[in-house]
Amino acid sequence: MATFTNQAFLTYNGETVNSNVVTGEVVGVLSAEKTAVSGTYTQGDTITYVVSIINTGTTAITGLTVTDDLGAYTFGSQTLVPLTYVEGSVKYYINGVLEPAPAVTTTSPLTVVGLSVPAGGDAILIYEAQVNNYAPLGTQATIDNTATLNYPQLTTVVTATESVIPEDGAQLSITKSVSPTTVNENGELVYTLVISNLGATPVIATDDAIVSDTFEPILNNINVTYNGTAWTEGTNYTYDSVTGLFTTNPGEIAVPAATYSQNPVTGEWETIPGTTVIQITGTV
Repeated sequence: MATFTNQAFLTYNGETVNSNVVTGEVVGVLSAEKTAVSGTYTQGDTITYVVSIINTGTTAITGLTVTDDLGAYTFGSQTLVPLTYVEGSVKYYINGVLEPAPAVTTTSPLTVVGLSVPAGGDAILIYEAQVNNYAPLGTQATIDNTATLNYPQLTTVVTATESVIPEDGAQLSITKSVSPTTVNENGELVYTLVISNLGATPVIATDDAIVSDTFEPILNNINVTYNGTAWTEGTNYTYDSVTGLFTTNPGEIAVPAATYSQNPVTGEWETIPGTTVIQITGTV
């Protein structure tokens, strides 16, 4: 809604008379709302955005353009864009009916042209964007991106903004290696288990993380270390030398949270995972 004022002037015989000032309002008929299907992200994720446009007027609007800044933000003298439009993903509905895909003239910012919104109706624009290496990471991070409606007759700018945050909680993975890969009978093997956490939340003892592994061939006379410190069978883990089943006891494993840093030159974000290492040594 925009307020306007207007005044008339009457000039005669070198005199000027001013009219009263009238005030009015121009009520906007277009509104927009933007929603992310998922409110959280990790690097490499694909986020689906939905832009809903409503026309409360009595005249159809044609030739509308929607521009999405894809979360662009200032970093020093640079402008970084944390989202990459997934080409060919845009879908367009009028009053719930799927229409032919509209033209995308630029992908960063994303610009979609030639949209129409019927009188008293709505249009919905759906598209996908991938989270790239410029997406902020950490507990205080966010991607705020704005869609702007452009139409020559609009008296006020119509925008819709959506915010998403990095996924909360721990994000664990485990990798296993063996050394040596070729061993003689009665030779020694060392299994190394690396637990990595890409999340911003650490895993603590009360989370009761457990690692289990059945060794084939079965290991004999095993020794176990946890981040370089010797573990004790029964206290920290159990091992069945008949079946080869190794299991850590609940509450024995903790994995620190990841740390995040932004390259001061390129602006790219890097994740340094928190890690915990378990080594099991035995003979075959």
